Amino acid sequence: MERYRIKPGCRLDLKRFDPDGTGSYKKNEAGKAKAKAAAVKFIGQLDQLQERLYANRTRALLIILQGMDTSGKDGTIKHVMSGVNPQGCRVASFKAPSEKELEQDFLWRIHQEVPPKGYIGIFNRSQYEDVLITRVHGLVSKKVVTQRFNQINEFEELLVENGTAIVKLFLHISKDEQKERLTERICDPEKRWKFSEGDVEERKLWDEYMTAFEDVMAATSTDRAPWYIVPANRKWYRNLVVAEIVAQALAAMKLSTPPAPPGINFDQLTID
Repeated sequence: MERYRIKPGCRLDLKRFDPDGTGSYKKNEAGKAKAKAAAVKFIGQLDQLQERLYANRTRALLIILQGMDTSGKDGTIKHVMSGVNPQGCRVASFKAPSEKELEQDFLWRIHQEVPPKGYIGIFNRSQYEDVLITRVHGLVSKKVVTQRFNQINEFEELLVENGTAIVKLFLHISKDEQKERLTERICDPEKRWKFSEGDVEERKLWDEYMTAFEDVMAATSTDRAPWYIVPANRKWYRNLVVAEIVAQALAAMKLSTPPAPPGINFDQLTID
């Protein structure tokens, strides 16, 4: 998955990343079947890895999902995290800040949702909304955006120093693919509940958002909290890439099953 990892300090051009890419898998039914089988393998690994995370209670994993509307954040959570125990996983979705949240610093509401040790936390959108939407719509100055980049990096460093591994995933779709998905929402009565006129308005600012995402990832992808650009036009390949990255992040913790409580002789223990 290193091909999708953004190196710290690099200059980023999203045009160089193919949202329709499928790695070594062919873009046909056979390739799709192989990728799905590989994804099942990694999703299966998450069960044991999460159990060790929960049992040790010394580390946590934070997964941040960002992307344009229809990029598949909800679908990624639904499919990839199907392999984990819901009791050890928490999902937080960040919409427009409430009046109370606006009275605090922009990271206040984020910090409250950070997963405790032993848990996997998933952010469906995140603190990065405050350097994306606010910038694109001219709600904050360039100076404030730069300050927030630094504050986000310091915030994430604090989390890492306290045992939280961070994986940040940009689900990369093309503008044409978004059009197809928005059209599908309009045409399918079962999906109309997902449609928002605001999605159409934000789509008009596509180029501005791409520039903002480039700057965000270039400024905030670090060795300890990296960004990954996930090709997301093809959902089956998106799920594979995310499942492998998450499994690798948990495996890198090198957690083992904790020892039994001291002072108990399990060889002589019987239950009446």
